[in-house]
Formats: sequence, C-alpha cells, structure tokens
Amino acid sequence: MDSNRSGDTISGSGEHSSPVPLAIELVPRRIDSTSDQTEQGSSERTFGGNPEPSENTWIILFSLLFWEGGSSFDAWLSASSVQIAQVLLTLPNSFAQLGLVSGIAFQILYGFVGCWTCYVTTALYADYRSIKENQHVSFKNHTIQWFEVLGGLLGPWWKVVGLIFNTVLLFFTTTIQLVACGSTVYYINDTLSKRTWTLIFGALFMFTILIPTAKNYRLWSFLGILMTTYTAWYLTIAAALNGQVSNVKHTGANNLEFYFIGASNILYAFGGHALTVEIMHAMWRPRKYKLMYPYAILYIFSLTIPSASTMYWAFGDNLLKITNAFASLKKTRFRDAAVCVMLMHQMIEFSFTSLPVQLVWEKALGVHHSKNFTIRAISRIPIVLLIWLISLMVPFFGSINSVVGSILVTSTVYIIPCLAHMAYYSNSAARKSAIEQPPVWIFKSWRVMFAIDVCVVVLIVTVGVGFGGWSSIKYFVKQVHTFGLFAKCFQCPKK
Repeated sequence: MDSNRSGDTISGSGEHSSPVPLAIELVPRRIDSTSDQTEQGSSERTFGGNPEPSENTWIILFSLLFWEGGSSFDAWLSASSVQIAQVLLTLPNSFAQLGLVSGIAFQILYGFVGCWTCYVTTALYADYRSIKENQHVSFKNHTIQWFEVLGGLLGPWWKVVGLIFNTVLLFFTTTIQLVACGSTVYYINDTLSKRTWTLIFGALFMFTILIPTAKNYRLWSFLGILMTTYTAWYLTIAAALNGQVSNVKHTGANNLEFYFIGASNILYAFGGHALTVEIMHAMWRPRKYKLMYPYAILYIFSLTIPSASTMYWAFGDNLLKITNAFASLKKTRFRDAAVCVMLMHQMIEFSFTSLPVQLVWEKALGVHHSKNFTIRAISRIPIVLLIWLISLMVPFFGSINSVVGSILVTSTVYIIPCLAHMAYYSNSAARKSAIEQPPVWIFKSWRVMFAIDVCVVVLIVTVGVGFGGWSSIKYFVKQVHTFGLFAKCFQCPKK
C-alpha cells in the first residue's frame, strides 16, 4: 500500500474515493506525523487507558485489507490480472501459427508498444483531470472514462469515437470471457455441451454487477494473479513432462493467413490497457500508473513466453487445430485444478472488463451518480444479458479473439491514443502546460514522441488492421459456415 495514503484526499461518503488532485502530486509533501496521529486518534474512545474498538472495527479492517484498493500495488495487481486470462490458453495455438521466433517477437513487440500507448493515455488523463480540477469539478461520485478524456480535450467527435470503440471492445472482450468458460469447463465435465455450460456461467456471472468500481477489486485481482500464475506454470511443466509427441513437426510460419491470425491473437492478449483510465481513476496517486503497467507487462512475459514455448515444443503443428491448450494435455488432478482456477479468473476478468460498459450504461440512464447502489446494480442487468446472448451466438473460442484483436484492440488501445496524443499536443500551449513532459530517455523531445506515435500507428494499421483484419475475418467466416451460429459444441472431440 502507498505510504502517502494518509495524506491523500479520500472520500468516505461516496461510492468512489477520489484520487489525490494531480496538482498536489507535483509538489513533494511532508506528512506531519503528529497531526496524522491526532487525526487517527480523534475518533477513538478509551476505556481503562486502552482504545475501545467500535462495533464496526472488523468491517472497516476487512474493507481496508480486501476491498478499498487504490495503491500502486493495487494498480499493478489490476493491470496484471486483466492483461491475460483465457488468452493464455490460445497462445500455444498462436505459436503454432507463427513459429517460435515470431511468437516470442510479437509478444515482446506488442507488449512494449502497449506500454507506450498506455503512457500516452496516462498523459492525456493527467491533463484532463488537472483542467477539470482547476474548474472545481468534483469526481467524488463519478468515474472518469476514456471517452470523457477525449471529449474534454479534443471535442465531441473524439468523444463519440472513444465511446464507440472502447465500449464495443470491452463488450466483446467480456463476451470472450464467457465463451472461454464454456470451452474450458468442458475439459473437466463433458456430460454437458459447451453451449449448456455457457448458459450456466452466464447465470453465475450475473452477480458481477454487485462490484461498484475499479477500486473494489483488490482481493479479486490478487486471486487472479495467483490463478494465472498457477495455470501458466502448469502448462509449462505439464508440457515438459509430457515430452514431444511422436513425429512432432514445427513447421511454423508457412501459411500467411494463419500467420496474421496468430499475430492478431497476441495483439489481443496485450490489449488489456483498454481499462487504463478506470484503473488510474481508482488510484490514490494516478500518475504512478505509467510505472506500474510496464512492471505488469514484464510479469506477464514471465508467464506467457515459457508456457506457449514449451507447449509448442511438445506438440508442434498438432496445436494448429487446437485453440484451447487444455485439450492437448492429459486429464489429471493438476489439469482439473488449472481448469477450476482459470474459470474463477475468467469470472473476475468478466467482471472487470464489463465494468466500464456498465458505467457507460449507468451514465446513459442517468443513474451513475445515484447514492443508492441498488438502483445502479439493477440498471446493469441488461448489459450482462446481452453479453450472454452474444456469447451463445458466436462461441468460436480462439478465432473470435483474433477478430477482436485485429479490428477493435488495434483501433482502441493503439491507434486512437497515439492520434489523440499528437492532436492534443500539436498545440504549443498544451505542450507547455502538460503535466507529463517528454521523458529523459527520449531526450525530452516532443518531436521524438510524435515520431514514436507515427511509427506505432503505421505498424498497427499495416500489420494489425490490414493483414490481421483480413486473415481473422476470413477465418471467422469459415468457422460460422462450418459450425453455424449458436453452435452446440464448438471444436468438441468426437466420442
């Protein structure tokens, strides 16, 4: 937990604890320990010289430990937890499509490109929040979202673009979580079809509407990290112990369509910073997020590269027809445990990625600022129902990841942030007053920043949208023609 929390401005009355004003973050502050102790002790009553705990002590303690998260560590937990989940199970398939070298290279490339676009997003958020705070706007009961940052800095057309792309991306990302659950649980119990399992998990996921804001995921994000770590190392160890299958082949990149499908899936895997603004807004020190996200990416590398590489070494081209890594491994108690923890993590990620969509819906209905959370929770139900319907309609686990990656992730979390960054800071006054000035490692040069922005846009438009979109959509249409909509059991092994 951040050591400066005691000096932050934390709201106790609203459902959202407003982060410390960004202007205050710029000035080093000395916390008076005496006044801090006085403040903390003012609410305590003494009995016989010892503090007498109130009846709510345990509730408050639970809230502080597991519920009210806003530190930099909480941000790292959230960023790491939502960055990778069910995609971990599709990366071996992507390595079979790309080959080992290209698979690792694309992970590193998209990981660090993601760090850059996350950085420019945090810069735009910082300026937007600073401007609003100078206008005495209060965010005590309001969660800032990406489309509001774009609209506040660049105008209504940018707001519309941000609203459409970010909302649609997170809607389909959430849909993929539900599809993945139906696909994953089948490897424990195949007495029910994947479609039936999706129906069951859709009902269970309805409870995710009860988590108010991004700051309330401390416990869940911590569990999500443990679950992803276990699954990744299970895949690595199980594949190594299994050894190479007979007559294994590692053909690699010999099909242009498959090559860019694999690249698009990895692009999707490293598109978790669509939640950047919501996570930042939940922090006590939002500007520290630009440091926490690269740490999250480095940790994710330690999970994804060993697991996907070892699986590809063991099973080679056999993975081309298997989009879920669990299908390649023998049924053991360790695999069943990995399936169970992955299911729980997907529920957590479903909740986290659907939250921004639910907040948009709350704002559209005019209930976002209501102090009655029951009203807000009820208003979220139609969003979950719609996600449930779409997941039943297109249960093509793996191929849908690539389509979302090539069309929505590319635009939302790579292209739009870079274009917005160049558009806003093309104004000399905006550059002069910017809270996030160009860092030392790019010579404190705005020109270098804009050059990086241009390179990212050209790369993503060419490889991601162009080749990636063509190959992913083509393959997705093949899946629809083969299995049909509302498929009962996509890629189920024949009994």
